[in-house]
Amino acid sequence: MDINNTKMLQPLLGSVNCERVLLFLLARKEGYPREIAGFYQTALDPVNKQLKKLEAGGVLYSRAVGRTRLFAFNPRYPFLPELKRLLAKALAFYPREVQEALTMVRKRPRRAGKPL
Repeated sequence: MDINNTKMLQPLLGSVNCERVLLFLLARKEGYPREIAGFYQTALDPVNKQLKKLEAGGVLYSRAVGRTRLFAFNPRYPFLPELKRLLAKALAFYPREVQEALTMVRKRPRRAGKPL
C-alpha cells in the first residue's frame, strides 16, 4: 500500500500536504500534527504549516489537550459541507487499502493474548 502516492486534489488545494491533512481529518474527525505526519511518513514541518494555514483561513480550529494541540474541521466554516463532500468523493477514488488505513483508528493497544 502506498499512502504517499495519492494526489487527486493537489492541483486544487496547491499542496499534497494540504490534501493529506484534510483527508486525515475527514476520516478521523481530529488529529494532531505528529500523528498526521507519522501516518503519511512525512516531515512534521510541512504538516504543521498546512495546519496553521488552514486554521488561519478558518477551515480548521484547534484546541489544547494537555500538551497536545488537536485540530478538527471548524463547524462554522461556511463551505464545510461542500468541502467535506469533495474530500469524500476524492477519497472514494483512492485504493481500498488507503481508505481502510485512514479510517482505522486504534487508540489503545490490543489486549494481551487476543488472537489476530
